[in-house]
Amino acid sequence: MMKKTFVSWSGGKDCCQAAYKAVQQGFQIVCLLNMVTNDKRRSCSHGLPARWIRLQAKAMELPLVQQPTTSSNYEAIYSASLAKLKSTGVNYGIFGDIDFEPHREWITRVCSSVNVMPVLPLWQEHQEDIARAFIDQGFEAVVVATRADLMGAEWLGRKFDAAFLKELSAYDDEISPCGEAGEFHTLVVDGPLFKKRIEIRRAEKEKRNNHWFLKIAECELLEKPDGRRL
Repeated sequence: MMKKTFVSWSGGKDCCQAAYKAVQQGFQIVCLLNMVTNDKRRSCSHGLPARWIRLQAKAMELPLVQQPTTSSNYEAIYSASLAKLKSTGVNYGIFGDIDFEPHREWITRVCSSVNVMPVLPLWQEHQEDIARAFIDQGFEAVVVATRADLMGAEWLGRKFDAAFLKELSAYDDEISPCGEAGEFHTLVVDGPLFKKRIEIRRAEKEKRNNHWFLKIAECELLEKPDGRRL
């Protein structure tokens, strides 16, 4: 019997890797859940434009729930979203958290309030192992945001690959390989979960507050010639 689950989706590599592991463990992804700003323009997680999250869902051929919220009512709206999913037979939620205990406690609280079981496939795994597995499994991601006090604009647009990890370690070995402390964020553009790949055609770099962002202006969905998919 398949275990129906949603994936708490930011568009980045960790939630994608968690989703992939969950599928391998027998979970059935019913939808991606992405919290967006009240004007529906940006994802709350990494500040990505909401339309690129929609393009990811299209590339994976998965339903997407984009739920508007504000900082003041985030938890209440999130819980209500889980309750709605629960009413349709979704009993599990997949999260890409690795080692930030306060957020795990938050996940446990909101899930238990509606009797949904949280599943954290990456929890307390070594970050370099997670990063290497993501790359080795054929996923592709691009750096779309960095903390300006730690990483400059030159890191934007970089492919998250073995060369990136090597250069990052040499640059500052205090920055975690998965950017779990928010040092950088990624957008997944291809991999085993994707039926089509995303090609970034046009983008520019901009600084907002203490972060650099890759402002993506144009993307295209492309067929995968080798037909690789899960």
